[in-house]
Amino acid sequence: MVNQRDVVGRRHLFSGKLFVLILMLTVLLLLMLMLSFMLGVKTYSLTTIFEAIFRYQDISEHNIIRDIRIPREVAAMLVGMCLACGGAVMQGVTKNPLADPALIGLNSGAALGISILFAISSGANFFVIILAGFIGAIVGGTIVLLLGLSKKGGFNTMRIILAGAAVSSLLLAIAEGISLYFKTNQSAMLWSSGGLAGTTWLQLKIASPMIVVVMILILLIGHQLTVLSLGDEMAQGLGVNLTMIRVVFSLLTMILAGIAVAMAGSLAFVGLMIPHIARIFVGVDYRKLLPVATLLGGIFLVFADMLARMMGESPVGAVVSIMGVPFFIYLVRKLGIS
Repeated sequence: MVNQRDVVGRRHLFSGKLFVLILMLTVLLLLMLMLSFMLGVKTYSLTTIFEAIFRYQDISEHNIIRDIRIPREVAAMLVGMCLACGGAVMQGVTKNPLADPALIGLNSGAALGISILFAISSGANFFVIILAGFIGAIVGGTIVLLLGLSKKGGFNTMRIILAGAAVSSLLLAIAEGISLYFKTNQSAMLWSSGGLAGTTWLQLKIASPMIVVVMILILLIGHQLTVLSLGDEMAQGLGVNLTMIRVVFSLLTMILAGIAVAMAGSLAFVGLMIPHIARIFVGVDYRKLLPVATLLGGIFLVFADMLARMMGESPVGAVVSIMGVPFFIYLVRKLGIS
C-alpha cells in the first residue's frame, strides 16, 4: 500500500540521489548510443564514428554512419522513451501493474490507423502517418479501457488484460487484412513487425519536437499520478479532478504511442518492463519514476536494436519479445493474478 506521507510530503527527499541517478543514466544512454553507432553487421571504430560526425567526407562509411546508423539509433532511443514513459503513465492511470501501450490496445490501434492510411494513400508524409497512428491509438485504447471498467467504476486488472489481448489481436488482424486486400502489405510490413530500419533525419525532425513537448507536459503534471495512486477518495479530497486527469494522461500517452508505432511499429513489453525496473531504484513516486523510466526505456531499446543488428538485422520486436515474455510471466506469477 502506498504511504501518503511518502508520496505527498517530503518533496525534496533524496533529491541529490535522484540527480546522481539521472546523471548516471544519461551518461549510460550516451555511451550506449555511441556503442550502437559502432557495432552492427559491420563494426566501425570510434575514430571513424567521430570523423563521420565532425569531419564528414562523402565516402560510404561516413554516409552509412550519418544517414543510416545514427538516425536509426536516435529513433530507437526516442521510441524507447515514448513506450516506457507511456507504460508508466498507463499503469498509474489504470492502477494496473500490467498496463502497457501494446497490451491495452494503443499500439494495435495505431497500427490499424496507419494501415488504413496506406490503403487510402501510400505516399502520405510522416506527420500524417503519426496523426493516423494517434487516431488509431485513441480508438484501440478507448475500447480496451471501456471494456476494462468494473461495475464500481474502477479498472479491473484481469478485465483489462483479457480485453487488451482480444482487442489487440482483432485490430492487428483487421490491419493485416486491409494491407492484404489493398496490396499495401510491403509498405505496412515495417509497422506490423516492429523495426527501425529506414528511419530518416526528416522523420526525426518531425517526431522529436512532439515527443519533447508531450514528455515535458507529462513530467510537469506527473505528481498527479502519485496522488491518484492513493485512491480515488483520497485524491478527490486533495482536490484532484479524477476524470480530467485520466483523460489528459490517456491522450498524452496515445500521442506517444502513435508516434512510437509510426517510427518503429508495434513493440510490446517495453512499457511493461521498464517502469517496474525503474521502481526498484526510485519507488512509486511518479515525480521520480517518470524521468528514470524514460531514460531506462531509451537505454533498453537502443541496446535491443543493437542486438538485432548484430544478429543479422533481426526484427527488434522479436528481440524485445524474447526478453519481455518471461518478464510478463514472472510479473503475473508475482502478483498472483488468475
